[in-house]
Amino acid sequence: MRLLDEIADVGRDARRGGWSRHLGDDAEATLREWFAEQAARRDLSVETDADLNVWAWWGPPGPDAVVTGSHLDSVPGGGAYDGPLGVASALAAIDRLRERGVRPARPLAVVVFAEEEGGRFGVPCLGSRLLTGSLDADRARGLRDPDGVTLAEALARHGHDPARLGPDPERLARIGRFVELHVEQGRALAPRGDALAVGSTIVAHGRWRLSFLGRADHAGTTRLDDRRDPMVPAAATVLAARTAMARQGDEARATVGRLHAVPGGTNVVASRVDLWLDARGPLPQALVDDVAAIAHAAAADEGCTVEVRAESVSDSVTLDAGLADTLASIIGAGRLPTAAGHDAGVLAAHVPTGMLHVRNPTGVSHAPDEHADDADTETGVAALADVLEVLCR
Repeated sequence: MRLLDEIADVGRDARRGGWSRHLGDDAEATLREWFAEQAARRDLSVETDADLNVWAWWGPPGPDAVVTGSHLDSVPGGGAYDGPLGVASALAAIDRLRERGVRPARPLAVVVFAEEEGGRFGVPCLGSRLLTGSLDADRARGLRDPDGVTLAEALARHGHDPARLGPDPERLARIGRFVELHVEQGRALAPRGDALAVGSTIVAHGRWRLSFLGRADHAGTTRLDDRRDPMVPAAATVLAARTAMARQGDEARATVGRLHAVPGGTNVVASRVDLWLDARGPLPQALVDDVAAIAHAAAADEGCTVEVRAESVSDSVTLDAGLADTLASIIGAGRLPTAAGHDAGVLAAHVPTGMLHVRNPTGVSHAPDEHADDADTETGVAALADVLEVLCR
């Protein structure tokens, strides 16, 4: 908790509430500096890879490494625990290991992955996707933030060479096992009376952009019959997301949390409306198809057009069963599936990967009220230390 308190004022968002910390902004840069400083205090060697992920090594980097960590960025107006809890807990776990006199027989590293939330450039798990090659580097360089700044431009402004982005098979091959500790997202552990759980699966999920094109005009002088207002089919699409989610059942999720109108004037009929659909569940593409069908029909009725594009899609992930069994035996915890995406889910296709979830008593996440009790966070640190000690033997 002391570590989290040190960064509690970094990226405070006075407009939205909560915290906004995104790749390339001042808050995220401050957090990177904080992590490097904390690592140096623990005599860890720090390096930033070509994909903006930061690594802190206990001893020299090498093969069959045990790696833990998470991310420090946030969604816009997010909570204090999503990401930073895993990083702070990893540093605190190393303190515990040193107090116990543990000397890892395998290389041990703490990693901070870049832009896990995709809050600025739209694609989640950006750093881990680039590292593993699951995101094309040219596409990544061309990603734009809401102000039109490309990722390449943002990196260049901060002294990073965007030409170096891309797969790093040598670094990936160093990882023997990866364990990510994360605050629970949802409220499953409190009813069970459990402070911790071992991750089992990650639900399939993705983000789609729907762009509605109409014609800008005057809000006061344009008659109804003369309007081609893209906001009308966009509104129908928001409602369609809720209907599609209800039709597919309890495990389906369809959410429109972001909408952007161009030119954005109060007294202007928009020329374009972009909205982003987050779809999750056993069949996320079926959700998107349902919503898109209504979007196309509503756009045609208004004399508009609509384009649907996938921005990121992740299949369902089953975390390594053997590692999950090991984690469960070490900390004596049950299993927990999640519908939230994680860097662990990206790495799972390449290395044995596991997760530890720390109880969130209210279940609120991606919001300022996100929370974990101090006692549970301490339990999480102790459990992670136990896990790292065993895995590093």
